[in-house]
Amino acid sequence: MAYCQLNLLFSIRIFIAVMQFEIFIVNGEPQVPCYFIFGDSLVDSGNNNKLVTRAKANYPPYGIDFPQGVTGRFTNGRTIADIIGELLDFDEYIPAFVTATDSHISKGVNYGSGAAGIRDETGSHLGGRISFDRQLRNHNTTLSRLFHLQRNTTFTNEHLSKCIYVVNIGSNDYINNYLMPTIYTTSHKHTPYEYATLLTRQYARQLKTLYDLGGRKIVVFGLGPVGCTPAEISIFGTDGSPCVESINDAVRQFNDKLKPLIHELNHENPDARFTFINLTSISSLQEGIRLSNVPCCKVRVDGQCAQNALVCPDRAMSVYYDGFHPTEVATVLIASTSYTALSPMDASPYDISQLVRL
Repeated sequence: MAYCQLNLLFSIRIFIAVMQFEIFIVNGEPQVPCYFIFGDSLVDSGNNNKLVTRAKANYPPYGIDFPQGVTGRFTNGRTIADIIGELLDFDEYIPAFVTATDSHISKGVNYGSGAAGIRDETGSHLGGRISFDRQLRNHNTTLSRLFHLQRNTTFTNEHLSKCIYVVNIGSNDYINNYLMPTIYTTSHKHTPYEYATLLTRQYARQLKTLYDLGGRKIVVFGLGPVGCTPAEISIFGTDGSPCVESINDAVRQFNDKLKPLIHELNHENPDARFTFINLTSISSLQEGIRLSNVPCCKVRVDGQCAQNALVCPDRAMSVYYDGFHPTEVATVLIASTSYTALSPMDASPYDISQLVRL
């Protein structure tokens, strides 16, 4: 989700993505009966607002371009999850778990939480956050509520099997864990390869739990090039390279394990339709025109926007809103390409539009 170089190819892909987005937004029934969202700050829509944590975005200038203003989204406008929801023809944004009512939950819930990780301890130095394991427990609570409302297990299971599940998590297991050796011990205990292996094993168990809870059409996002974020560059430096290559190499070892994991989960569960979204492919850029690798807002030491900070006037020309999170224009590229892949490398074995039709 982070880019260190922008060139003509990027501009072309943005244009195509925006055109796709405009074409797909139509009035009518949603393409699937429900849409459930799991992940970190890339999809959080307000679950962290009432937590005691520094990982929250319920203040200006976050939400400056969002119709509802400040909501807890870590960007200027819509998140990846919001845009995917629009492409799926939902007429309202999927509510955060902390605010979802009984009338909402049959259409979906957003469990995403800033600073959350695959590992429970990830992000703990920032304060409260809802790890992926806790998000899965929250989903189980939602299903209990849904079962109570429906009072028909067969209908509920059939309903869930047609829904889209998006999982976008793992960046914090590097940013707010492995890359902080003075706070966390993981980098002292494990090589990047060993850590990627541990993460993948835990992630596999968690995704299987989501399957056991009724998920069948499950979209798993890989990690973007974390070493290209302005915050990581400011901390580690690049030695003259565009990005922190040691970080990207470590993250790549995790990403390389995800596609085989998806294949394995589909093989072991024949009625499952897991798919992998390759953010490395979506954000891969060739040498060419560069734009500034500078956050759109003035950032705090932790990479988030300072409260009430001034922001760049043309957010459509910026990739980063703060030190870590993309602007809305970048999320349009990611979400639109996830929905309709521009290359076979972008999504495997399905993009989201194909998954909907299965």
